[in-house]
Amino acid sequence: MTRRTIVIIGGGVAGSLLAVQLTRLPGGPWPLDVVVVEPRERLGPGTAYTNDRPEWLLNVRSQGLSAFPDQPNHFVEWLHQNGIPEGDYGFCPRQTYGRYIESLVQTALENTSINGVRVQWQSSRAVAATPTAGGCLMRVELENGRTLEANTVVLALGNFPPSMPVRPDTGYHYHPHFHANPWAPGALRNIGPNESVMLIGTGLTSVDVLMALRADGHRGPLLAVSRHGRWPVAHTETAVSPYPNYYASELAGLRTVAEVLRVVRRHVAQGEAEGYNWRAVLDALRPDLGHIWAAWPKPEQQRFMRHLATLWSTLRHRNPPQNAAALAELLGSGRLQIEKGRVRHIEGRGEQLAVQIRHNHDHKWLQADHVVLCTGPLMDYQQLNDPLIVQLRHAGLLVPDSMRLGIQTSAEGALLDSAGTASEHLFTLGPSLRPLWFESTAVPELRQQAADLAAVLAQRLAGNHPEQAIALRRVP
Repeated sequence: MTRRTIVIIGGGVAGSLLAVQLTRLPGGPWPLDVVVVEPRERLGPGTAYTNDRPEWLLNVRSQGLSAFPDQPNHFVEWLHQNGIPEGDYGFCPRQTYGRYIESLVQTALENTSINGVRVQWQSSRAVAATPTAGGCLMRVELENGRTLEANTVVLALGNFPPSMPVRPDTGYHYHPHFHANPWAPGALRNIGPNESVMLIGTGLTSVDVLMALRADGHRGPLLAVSRHGRWPVAHTETAVSPYPNYYASELAGLRTVAEVLRVVRRHVAQGEAEGYNWRAVLDALRPDLGHIWAAWPKPEQQRFMRHLATLWSTLRHRNPPQNAAALAELLGSGRLQIEKGRVRHIEGRGEQLAVQIRHNHDHKWLQADHVVLCTGPLMDYQQLNDPLIVQLRHAGLLVPDSMRLGIQTSAEGALLDSAGTASEHLFTLGPSLRPLWFESTAVPELRQQAADLAAVLAQRLAGNHPEQAIALRRVP
């Protein structure tokens, strides 16, 4: 039986979960080799969960973070088995979750799975992926000079660092006190305890920076700049009672933002009258958010992005209660100030940086010892200069979407080429699927995407092996 190869480019949470899901395919033996390409020292945690910051917490309770859709208690059971507390209010440090994902993929690396799938790790960076002359294989070129031949290539590239807030870059990017990527190893460590800090953004990344500064003993003035000045709302201290799902009965097929908003508002009011927390009313739609987004025509999606995306983010991506309490203390004491406005210019002024913002028609200059960029990851694949992305883009194999949210794909995650044809050999999952599902970054979405894509790839492989197709059909 001829073995086939799947190369997964990216060994963060999405890529690692896909590799693990492939080792869980029913039946066997599967003639399948899985090669994960990841240059970082650890396989599994990715950028979000590889850190030395215990104060950086997950923003979902442990009960909602199992790696497997069909085993909802898996993460909690892992915590108990390893003697690890679930954390205050059930919110663990992100580094703990990184260890969990790492343990799953490490088990897959060390042992051939019972279904015959073998997982390997190539500790390098992929710089190109090209179809071979016959069109049946992909050749993946690595930064270390090696090449891999694959029947299927999956892009699991995760999030990219934020884009510069002012273009063209006038040199501020290279100022020693401009922190372009707060996730980078050692970021923020050169900020003195009494130095002033300006944050560009007021989302969860800004909260992380504030918690890190607090843990480092920072005492200086803090200023946060954003267009709307909204902070993520807090989780409740205890889990809320679940609200009944109302997607199928009232939202399925609605094609305008206004129609959906009207229904949701009605249920929030109804839920509050019946004793439900509004958070539960929104969370009831969690499994169906992608379907709501996908049902909107592009003008409606654009309307949502213009008018509601920021508000939705503050309501949907919430703050652990202990972080919310610390944020409230900083705001209440006056040490943390907020300025509303859009950043128009940044320049170095000696040891400090000056930032010009515009709010309505007014312009204002602000100055600080350090400026930290907290605007969230870059999602526009047209701007990315990663060698692999550039090569695929120039070859017409990867097409950024017009809304600058990710990559154009089929419903199965196959990349669409410049002619709009779905690839037989190139797939993706994770944040790159935001054009398709919008919600595509949190663990509950990533784990489902990994399970779904594993099933899609298995069906393609089973097409040449009838006995495997029979095994797949037996899965409930």
